[in-house]
Amino acid sequence: MVTHIAIDLCIEQSVLRRWASQEQGGSVDMHANKPLRSETASDVERLQREMRRVTTERDILKNALGYSARDRQ
Repeated sequence: MVTHIAIDLCIEQSVLRRWASQEQGGSVDMHANKPLRSETASDVERLQREMRRVTTERDILKNALGYSARDRQ
């Protein structure tokens, strides 16, 4: 049965089995307005937030270094 459902959904059987076991274990939050997110999507979003933070910090430090160099002259 899992095989037929996985084929119909165009997903791997292992993915469907993992989702089913997570749902049975109560580790899947099934809200109508909240789409299911894969770990990969969550990781990408977390890394994008971290990249924005690090980029902002770098820009602040660059500006501070520029002001410091002008003050010495």
